[in-house]
Amino acid sequence: MSNPSPAEPRSRARRRSDTEYRLTHDEDLWVATASDDGMPYLVPLSFHWDGEALLLSTLADSPTGRNLAANHGIRLGLGGTRDVYMIDGEVEVLKIDALPQEQGDRFVAHTGFDPRAYDAAYSWFRILPRRIQAWRESNEIAGREVMRDGRWLA
Repeated sequence: MSNPSPAEPRSRARRRSDTEYRLTHDEDLWVATASDDGMPYLVPLSFHWDGEALLLSTLADSPTGRNLAANHGIRLGLGGTRDVYMIDGEVEVLKIDALPQEQGDRFVAHTGFDPRAYDAAYSWFRILPRRIQAWRESNEIAGREVMRDGRWLA
C-alpha cells in the first residue's frame, strides 16, 4: 500500500498565519537547551504568546532554568512531526516578581499554571523569536522559513 500524496505546499503567508494561530492557541511546547558543556536537555513547558514574545516559567535551578540563564539561546518546538514549528530565540531571564502583574495574569489565564503561587524559586523566561520555520511534509521543506532575524517574511 502506498502513502497518499501530500497536500500542495502552503504559501509563506499561509504558513505565517498557521504559525501565529499555533502560538496564540497552543498551551505547551518543547524546550531544547544545552548546558555549558554541551549536554542537551529537552522538556515540555507551558507558554503564553503576546504577539511579540513567548513567556515561559520554570524553576530557576532546574537544568532548563540554569541552561537558559547561562546561554540565553533556545530552540522551541510546536506541533507534531507532520505539522512542525521550530522557533530559535533569544532569552531574557526575569525574577518571578519582576514581571508586571498583568503579564503574569495573562500567562496564568492561558496556561492554568501560576508559578508565583509556589514557594520554590521560579523564574520567567521571555523568548524573543529570531528564526521560525514551519513545514508539514517534505514538499514544504523548501521555503520553510517564515521569520528571519526577528522579522516575518510574509
